[in-house]
Amino acid sequence: MKIKPSLLLSIPLVLTLGACQDDAAEEPTEETTEQSVPETADDAPYSVTDDRGEEIEFEQAPETIVSLIPSNTEIVFALDAGDQLVGVTDFDNYPKAAQSIERVSDSVDFNAEKIIQLDPDIVLAYSTGETPPALAQLEDADIPVFVIQSATSFDEVYGDIEQIAAVLAAEEKGVEVIEGIKAQIEDVQERLAAVEEQKQVYIEISPSPEIYTTGNSTFQQEILNHAQVTNVFEDLEGWPNISEEEVITRNPEVILTTVSYVEDAIGDIAARDSWSEVEAIQNGEIHFIDSDITSRPGPRIGEAVQLVAETVYPELME
Repeated sequence: MKIKPSLLLSIPLVLTLGACQDDAAEEPTEETTEQSVPETADDAPYSVTDDRGEEIEFEQAPETIVSLIPSNTEIVFALDAGDQLVGVTDFDNYPKAAQSIERVSDSVDFNAEKIIQLDPDIVLAYSTGETPPALAQLEDADIPVFVIQSATSFDEVYGDIEQIAAVLAAEEKGVEVIEGIKAQIEDVQERLAAVEEQKQVYIEISPSPEIYTTGNSTFQQEILNHAQVTNVFEDLEGWPNISEEEVITRNPEVILTTVSYVEDAIGDIAARDSWSEVEAIQNGEIHFIDSDITSRPGPRIGEAVQLVAETVYPELME
């Protein structure tokens, strides 16, 4: 997905969507593809509070779900409830089963009429700061809407998983998913224990002439931290727009790019004027990493840490 000034999406939302890479997405294990309807204790009514502070009441666990952002869709599948999804966005490409679900949104605008016709038990919506006013159309039609604010840290991702697990009355599975992510990250860090001096890394999420990178206070920064690399732009906040001169001055040892919509992202970086003296370019350390895995605040953040570690420290991750 292109990141341009003219694009109506904010940078955080674009990153949350990631790039469309249907063919490259890995499939979940057999265990995660086995779906089951969550059960509540004695089917007693319960309530869960969303990130608006709204308390959503449930007479029983939802049986049909609409998800309005890919990360929430991936969480639902991780909770073994993917077969309950009846509507998702145009960008939902993981796991493969998500690709056959009805499209109801481009993740900016959604088809309220179609969602109302589907009559889901719950809509899992999102917010990047302010709740989209269009959600009121669904609530006016008596469709429950549960809003989750886009995560900026691993702890917030874990919190999102806990919230959605609570909505689906699948708390035990939620704990299992979180423990699995943490175990994967711990395994990576054990392998990287031998790292004495972290490599200096620059990550490019939008190419020249409008270059964007990842800074502090993002879950991408946490991915880099857990992979034992130093982000050369960690002194900046969020997803800053930077100049080519700044990259040259900071002279990264490794360049990672998540740009998938140009023909040759690696070649494009290597051929830039004045970049020939950058250490990463001199040593051929320019690598593409999957945007979906590294940009979505969902259950694959452990996989993202492993991917970065394998790319930057291949000799330690063998």
